[in-house]
Amino acid sequence: MIGDLKEARRSAGWSQKTLADRIGADAQTVKRLEKGVGSVTTLVAAMKALDFRLTGLGPGATLADQLRTRRRLRALSVSEVASKACLTRATVSSLEQGGGSVASLLRLLSVLAPNARRRAPERAYWGQGDKEDRDSRFTPPEFMDGIYAAFGDVDLDPCGHALSPVIAKRRILLSEGGDGLVDDWSGRLAFVNPPFSELLMWLRRAHHQWSARNVETVVCLVPVRTDAAWFHQTLSADADLFLLQGRVRFLSPAGKAQQTPFSLMLVTLGATGEQKDRYSELVPGFWLARRRRPGADPSCDVPDVTGRKPPAPRRSASSTPATSPRRASASLA
Repeated sequence: MIGDLKEARRSAGWSQKTLADRIGADAQTVKRLEKGVGSVTTLVAAMKALDFRLTGLGPGATLADQLRTRRRLRALSVSEVASKACLTRATVSSLEQGGGSVASLLRLLSVLAPNARRRAPERAYWGQGDKEDRDSRFTPPEFMDGIYAAFGDVDLDPCGHALSPVIAKRRILLSEGGDGLVDDWSGRLAFVNPPFSELLMWLRRAHHQWSARNVETVVCLVPVRTDAAWFHQTLSADADLFLLQGRVRFLSPAGKAQQTPFSLMLVTLGATGEQKDRYSELVPGFWLARRRRPGADPSCDVPDVTGRKPPAPRRSASSTPATSPRRASASLA
């Protein structure tokens, strides 16, 4: 597992310092982690940053949940597992609550799930082009015309690219040392067409920057992928979703247009009723009804028949992590 984690970092093109910056630690902490030394809390942060997930362990929203589920599926008590792994009952209980050390975790895994391994990362490229450049697919100008007309001028493209036709007052470019997953966003409108291989990372970042009021409105162009728990628990209550009819023909770095093999949607944060109405007049598709948060006042988070909604307090910026890992390849601006 530790070797796989190190390989995942290298595959992402990150140094130990880069990963450390993404998880709010120092390079020495990451170096020790890659030797199997450190806390499970740090390990989980690194796994999240690298989109590193385990298979062969069992279902669960968190690593701790997976450990607990795995033990129960094997009909083992805490005492039995502790004895087999040469750990104390307190240590096993701590690991099942998200605590403990990496060394203890590895011992526990050797008993509960000796075949646990990294789940293969999702492939996000399409077509027969250069797989190394699979995330360099740019939003066509004709698609952007609808964005400009409905939402106004774009102040920020946080996952910009030098070849992107997106017109923005400010672009955050990896080629210039910037990183939209780390650098603060700003302006009235941010347009986000992220690398699809790191979709959830970018949606979390967009939500955090909007919640922190660094930007007034965020418009994201992304695949229709709604399986993540965070999407259902958080994003679906705060965002307006527009399902696009048909497929978008993205541009390659060489300028060749290629249609996506999957459906796309807009995920908007802070969009007004007027903006939404205008966009639906210009572009084929429809807006989905906003999900109501349990116990919330319906007037606060559910649009009325006109698509307009009264102002409501935003989620606290502290409810979402302040930093997210950077993307591993060129942007999809």
